[in-house]
Amino acid sequence: MSDQGSGYAAASEIRNRIDTTTPHSARFWNYFVGGKDNYEVDREIGDQIKEIFPGLVDVAVTSRHFLGRVVRHLVVEQGVRQFLDIGTGLPTADNTHDVAQRFAPDARIVYVDNDPLVLTHARALLTSTPEGRTAYLDSDLTDPDAILEAATATLDLSQPVALMILNTLGHFPDQERTRSLVARLMSGLPSGSYLTICDGTATSEGMIAASEAYNKSGAVPYHVRSVAEIEGLFGDLELLEPGIVRVTDWRPGADDAPFEGPAVDAYGGVGRKA
Repeated sequence: MSDQGSGYAAASEIRNRIDTTTPHSARFWNYFVGGKDNYEVDREIGDQIKEIFPGLVDVAVTSRHFLGRVVRHLVVEQGVRQFLDIGTGLPTADNTHDVAQRFAPDARIVYVDNDPLVLTHARALLTSTPEGRTAYLDSDLTDPDAILEAATATLDLSQPVALMILNTLGHFPDQERTRSLVARLMSGLPSGSYLTICDGTATSEGMIAASEAYNKSGAVPYHVRSVAEIEGLFGDLELLEPGIVRVTDWRPGADDAPFEGPAVDAYGGVGRKA
């Protein structure tokens, strides 16, 4: 079963919110992972950044693989059946619900994003198994209380939930505010819940240059953090092994093809709420 969720607007209103004159992070990322839901302005800045730092494409692709491994681990090894995915981005292959319901058809997933183009595709692409449920909320991280309240229409917040925030927190450059927003969301989830974060990191001159070029394009700026700053967002949660590592190094499975490219500038991890 799939739910439109709260915050759905009329189609004409959604179209009016789509700005095709400046790059947008969701569409830009979609271009990097080989999707087709982007505009010329996104492809232009994408090509410029590829010239500056080709490694950003690896960041996009390997972060997607990280998502799949995390969801598989949480479902199969930890028994998680509920996911709250904030900063969904444009649907591609192996979205959170695709992976979760592959291993647990009764899994429930709530996606949260405030991008109008994501919203239009969410209607068609975020489907569900008959046993499970998916829903989409037109909201963002700045209103954690509203997200938690709306999520209760699909999720049982008395049972563990995996909060997923991937390649999203760079839109919030202030470390303390970001930490506070994440902590507020986790405070509304019960013991045994999990937090997953991954993001691009300021771990090479190329990545920093790519971030600066993107921020000069007119798009909403995206801030790359240090690895220590990413770890700090987990607060007092218990980090699962191997901790905060490059996304390519987080629990690669025996069936996963080894990543043979240069070290990626993206780190992530998973924390558990006691």
